[in-house]
Amino acid sequence: METFRKFSVDGQPKFALSWNWPAFLYISFLWFLYRKMYLHAFVYAVGPVVSTYLTGDASASIVWSIMAGATANYLYYWHCWEHIGEIKKSGHVTPDTLRESGGVQPYVIWVGVVLYILFFMTLIKMVQEGPPGLDGQPTKSDRPAAMTGI
Repeated sequence: METFRKFSVDGQPKFALSWNWPAFLYISFLWFLYRKMYLHAFVYAVGPVVSTYLTGDASASIVWSIMAGATANYLYYWHCWEHIGEIKKSGHVTPDTLRESGGVQPYVIWVGVVLYILFFMTLIKMVQEGPPGLDGQPTKSDRPAAMTGI
C-alpha cells in the first residue's frame, strides 16, 4: 500500500517512478501473468523476442527488463484501480468478491513456464539465424551459395 500511495493524486492515478525487483529479475512476462495482467504479459513475452530478432542483439531483453522493473508497480496499481472500479460499479463490493477477483490461478504459472521455454528456444534459434536482411531472409553468412544468389 505504501508503494501504491505514490501513484494517486486526489484519487486519480498518476505515474511515479518506482522499482520492482521481481519484475526486473524474473522473466517479466511471468510476473505479469502472476498478477493476472494478461495483455502486459503478452507484450513482455513478445517484445523482447521481436526486439532481439530485429536487432540481432540478445541484450535487447535487458532493456525490456529495465522497463518492467521501472513501470511494473504503476502498471499493477492501474490494473487494480480499474478492476476495483469495475467491481464498485457492479454493486457487489464485499471482501469475498475482492478476494475472488484477486490472486492467481495455479495453471497460469505452468503456462508461463511453458511460454518461457518456448521463448528461450525461439531466442536461441533467432540468434543462430541472425536478423533478417533486406530480402526478409536471415543474414547468416554460412548460407549455401545457391541461397545467396552467387
